[in-house]
Amino acid sequence: MAQVVRISDIAQYEGQEVTIKGWVYNIRSSGKLRFILVRDGSETIQCVVFKNDVSEDSFSAADALSQESSLIVTGVVAADKRSPLGFEIQVKEVEAIQIAPEYPISKKEHGTDFLMDHRHLWLRSKRQHAILRIRHQIIHAAREFFDNRDFILVDSPIFTPNAAEGTSTLFETDYFGSKAYLTQSGQLYAEAGAMAFGKAYCFGPTFRAEKSKTRRHLTEFWMIEPEAAFFDLQDDMQLAEDFVEHLVMSVVKNRRKELEVLERDISKLEAVKAPFPKIHYNEAVEILKKNGNEFMPGDDFGAADETVISQQFDRPVIVHHYPAAVKAFYMKRDENEPEYALAMDMLAPEGYGEIIGGSQREDDYDTLLKRLKEHNLPEEAFKWYLDLRKYGSVPHSGFGLGIERTVAWISGIKHIRETIPYPRLIQRLYP
Repeated sequence: MAQVVRISDIAQYEGQEVTIKGWVYNIRSSGKLRFILVRDGSETIQCVVFKNDVSEDSFSAADALSQESSLIVTGVVAADKRSPLGFEIQVKEVEAIQIAPEYPISKKEHGTDFLMDHRHLWLRSKRQHAILRIRHQIIHAAREFFDNRDFILVDSPIFTPNAAEGTSTLFETDYFGSKAYLTQSGQLYAEAGAMAFGKAYCFGPTFRAEKSKTRRHLTEFWMIEPEAAFFDLQDDMQLAEDFVEHLVMSVVKNRRKELEVLERDISKLEAVKAPFPKIHYNEAVEILKKNGNEFMPGDDFGAADETVISQQFDRPVIVHHYPAAVKAFYMKRDENEPEYALAMDMLAPEGYGEIIGGSQREDDYDTLLKRLKEHNLPEEAFKWYLDLRKYGSVPHSGFGLGIERTVAWISGIKHIRETIPYPRLIQRLYP
């Protein structure tokens, strides 16, 4: 009985009889020959069926196949320089598992809404394979980075009693008679993890009820959020810089083929090497002024502002010391410039905007309590968070990196909706 193999491993079996299991990507006929492109999720290979080499049942099975029909093919692996893989399979047997009806996603052009309605099928396409393999690589590299630096994964809850980023973007739900919210960030819980383990990170879905229709926003997205005790803002920026360089280099090294499928300019990614430029908020404002932007100093940057700032650099730029008035309650203020928070954002080049937001956290109990009151946040819901400042408080910092924006930037794709298997947008909850 032939060994069942993955197509991605086919080069190891030249001259041997193997079995592959998968789906029909495409099929064409020429006389007594049938050429079946078979994909199994790892790769795609051409399987050549010659009528004289197979049984009548196998040839009939090949004739009955349609796009996305499932099948099992057994045959001999042969070298073929014309193939992208360098090999094809000379078929001895074809078994159809299920014959698919006419496939909805044909080779003709389809609109975005149609493709999103059929997202569960669109995932099978070459382009979506490339994007999601890059996403997989980024997540793998992210875990690798923090694991190698002795960070402990501390999972944070999805249901929370409190807000992390502001009450206006919370999804509220009933929790057995009490109000609960879908988490905007795991950061507050990661801080507790840092106080327990020294260095911790959380990774999971986060939710923002923002009524935004831009190419950069989703209502559900994934964030990886490290927190470290005894880290100040400078330590935080250094960690973020090392982290992003690691992610990009991991994709360049391990997913070059996928980047080529997406026609990504790899030279721009190869330029993403530390050190990254680091500029004060006021320097960023000056950049905007020089470029004719009508920006009001003291405001937070919008997407257009971030694009202008990032266009001045060939790698990510870190903007630090934002006005405290536009930043979250938990961000510590600079004692030498109290109007500024010890905050930082990392802006990706090429107009992809903020991929990291972080800060040194306020570590003084009384000051944090004051900030909660200033932001009209309920003290009772944050009692546990205040406890972190009562029992062994230390300077600490952290940040959050949005996976989807990072995938969009590294992949070079225009809209964030293709960076996650099933995007959630204001007007999209299906499939």
